[in-house]
Amino acid sequence: MSTTDEILANARTRAPGQPYAGAVTPLEAFALLQSDPRVKLVDVRTNAERDWVGRPALPDAQHGAVQWSLYPGGAPNPDFATQLQNVAAPGDVVLFLCRSGVRSRHAARTATELGYPNAFDILEGFEGDRDPEGHRKTVGGWCKAGLPWIGA
Repeated sequence: MSTTDEILANARTRAPGQPYAGAVTPLEAFALLQSDPRVKLVDVRTNAERDWVGRPALPDAQHGAVQWSLYPGGAPNPDFATQLQNVAAPGDVVLFLCRSGVRSRHAARTATELGYPNAFDILEGFEGDRDPEGHRKTVGGWCKAGLPWIGA
């Protein structure tokens, strides 16, 4: 079994009871992205978050941005489905990323409902949870894992 198959098999055991395919850690997400150019990471944070906080440093062919909610105001993105279709095909392995792992679960669920059977949540998100002082990027997440990113 390949590393990709092993990671996806483990991911499918996570998030029991959820309608999406499973969940990966940030390190597993990065390993999948490196091992298979057809794997896509879809960042569902707002454009403002990506601009002001940073984003994963990935090849454009593997990185898409589809806001789950809009800034300012946080209204749901009415074009989520159409925009997702522009960055990933239903047969792709699609890894959803947000700040701390909440919006990405909703996006994975919705993608599954839209016909994406390989929709996965990236646990911990880009910045992870807040530490005792209220700061992010110190407890879990893509940044804390030391994975490549660009930005603030």
